[in-house]
Amino acid sequence: MSLPDVSTMPDTVVAALRRVAGVHEHGYTFYDNAAKPTFYSFAALNEAAEARARKLAGCGLKKGDRVGMVLAQPQDFVISFFACLFAGLVPVPMYPPLSFGKLDGWAEGALGILQNAEASLLLTDAQLQSVLWQVMPKVKSLKDLLTVEKLDQKAPSTEPLPTVAPDDVCFLQYTSGSTSAPKGVIVTHGNLAVNTWVTAVEGMDLTPWVDTAVCWLPLYHDMGLIGFVVTPMTRGVRAAFIPTLLFVKRPNIWMQVMSDLKAQHSFGPNFAYALAARKAGPAELAKWDLSNIRVLGCGAEPIHADTLANFEAIMGQAGLRKGAVMPAYGMAEATLAMTFHPRGEPLLVKTLDGETFRAEGKVVPPQDDEVVLGFVSCGKTFSGHAVSIIDSDGNHLGEDREGEIVYRGPSVTKGYWKNPEATEACFPADGWLRTGDLGFVHQGDVYITGRCKDLIILNGRNHHPTSIEWAAAEVDGVRRGNVVAFSVPGEDSEVLVVVAETRPDAPADTAEKVVAAIAEQLSLKVSDVVLLGVGQLPKTSSGKLQRRKTREQYLAGALGKHGDRTLGSSGEKLTVARHVARSLWGRAAHTAGKLFSTRSTET
Repeated sequence: MSLPDVSTMPDTVVAALRRVAGVHEHGYTFYDNAAKPTFYSFAALNEAAEARARKLAGCGLKKGDRVGMVLAQPQDFVISFFACLFAGLVPVPMYPPLSFGKLDGWAEGALGILQNAEASLLLTDAQLQSVLWQVMPKVKSLKDLLTVEKLDQKAPSTEPLPTVAPDDVCFLQYTSGSTSAPKGVIVTHGNLAVNTWVTAVEGMDLTPWVDTAVCWLPLYHDMGLIGFVVTPMTRGVRAAFIPTLLFVKRPNIWMQVMSDLKAQHSFGPNFAYALAARKAGPAELAKWDLSNIRVLGCGAEPIHADTLANFEAIMGQAGLRKGAVMPAYGMAEATLAMTFHPRGEPLLVKTLDGETFRAEGKVVPPQDDEVVLGFVSCGKTFSGHAVSIIDSDGNHLGEDREGEIVYRGPSVTKGYWKNPEATEACFPADGWLRTGDLGFVHQGDVYITGRCKDLIILNGRNHHPTSIEWAAAEVDGVRRGNVVAFSVPGEDSEVLVVVAETRPDAPADTAEKVVAAIAEQLSLKVSDVVLLGVGQLPKTSSGKLQRRKTREQYLAGALGKHGDRTLGSSGEKLTVARHVARSLWGRAAHTAGKLFSTRSTET
């Protein structure tokens, strides 16, 4: 059988999936926690998704209703996501609880998302339902909680599935909340079609019916969901999914699978490349063959040039080509991808005079006797899209001037669900998306320098926390990627504070060395250094550091004490027991409410 033509952009994800419905040789492979693979062809994914869609249609839901999805197994997540789209429903991906010790914070966040989305149905699995029933009485819009096991036992609807159009809402992507409370980004079918297409064609250069992509990223966040669940399918590219927790426990599984499958594409944040390079030993490098890799994208957090250069050097021993690592920039409000560094080209680092940049925001060549700063190029944007830099008054600046990055084009989403104030602030009438990110453009390339609200101002000069954090991370004993810098009010002016997680074997003078390193590299005085144990810095569900929350906890004297992370195993048992009890009550209350409603109707 000849393979379908995938050389044109589909209008919707449904159309993209439908056109590969007859393909049995290509599809997605899902690894379990023991690294055992299960293959679903595109034909099998279509069949499973349509069957589940018809059963969702029999649940009394109407087109446009929101469905909260808390699913731990990647194959259940992917099939359910596509099923919602087939049924004309709007999936709301939500992250499952990652550990029992954090259930309090997780339950609070899940409740906020479901209430804001006004979800009609909560879809989960048999294992997770034991802690999810507790939200039912608190979310008035929820009609039911269903496990995928029970859903699959339901009778399908005989009514035809609705059609979806590019302007219809496809799904709600709740932001991770690294700088604020999570907000539901409204992604239309048209947004998703355009962004996945330019990513696949202009950014990643996916070769139809030939290439393979590998993903260990969480599927409930945009990079995993859009980058690897949707994008490969639009071009007929195979994809393999590694459980996120398996990568965290065994980082070498990433390159091992890339080698085994002779894969060409993958993606990850900066910390993943540092971790992968650190864990790869001589034995692994000797057996891996990474020569087939064309693109390893890097985004989602500040990019450190030394980290990527070190990764390429180490993995080069296993055949990785230079220039394979490709910095990128994107955000949920622009669907996902916004800029890509050119494929196959070496990392491009712009060095500049630090003193002039901090004082005036101007990019000028470094002077021999001045502090030198360096930023990694994230490349250029796609056709039909544009990037610009504005000042605090909204005036567009030229090249080599730092300001807020703004973006426009068909990938820009429709705003935030049920949040008109935030929508007006970030999606103004002029069509330029306000990203909240600082950066500059040099020779057409975009360079990210920080977040507007994270900027540290000391003695009238601007300092980006990433530069301070990277200097501290070089100190022996400090856990790389687990450092936060911010300022707090001092006696006369703002002063600098650094908070870092350290390894158990960290030297006793680690704090003093952090102060010395920052003074030597950046000529900055650190007022206070706080050292924490592993896992005590606040992070989002996607693993991003939360600077604002860290600062708030520092001022409140609560660092290392948030949530249930300091309770130990006994605390985790108490937490689980409490949430299960709440869920049992919630399930009983929901059942009683349905019974009462039925009897009232009969009366």
